[in-house]
Amino acid sequence: MMKIVTNSPEETKEFGYKLGTLLKGGDILCLSGDLGAGKTTLTQAIAEGMGIEDYITSPTFTIINEYEGKLPLYHFDVYRLEGPEAMDDLGYEEYFYSNGVCIIEWANLIEEILPEERINITIKRGNGENKREIIIDGVGKRHEEIIDNL
Repeated sequence: MMKIVTNSPEETKEFGYKLGTLLKGGDILCLSGDLGAGKTTLTQAIAEGMGIEDYITSPTFTIINEYEGKLPLYHFDVYRLEGPEAMDDLGYEEYFYSNGVCIIEWANLIEEILPEERINITIKRGNGENKREIIIDGVGKRHEEIIDNL
């Protein structure tokens, strides 16, 4: 496990960009945190680090957005899903087990269908408006490789 404290949106974006440069096809990032904690901001920076030039928006109503860069990015927001079984209708396994990167906001809501090997990122608001505590944890070799290189 690794904990990073950022003191501004710019620092959070620097962290996300660096993380984005380390990702490989098949990586799954599971984001959790309260509303407004910075999940979409972090995702935007990760996408930039992956070489994606499109503007990244939260797929709150569409559930998933797809972006092309050095690797495909599949950005999920499962906040409005009725439960994990609703992911079947999306064909989630095709995304999870592809050569792209999946970022899943509110991943804790579908935890029972997530692959065991994944990177969990929890964002918490710290003291002060712009301070964030980012906790990176996960299961598997990729998780360890990424932490070693951050």
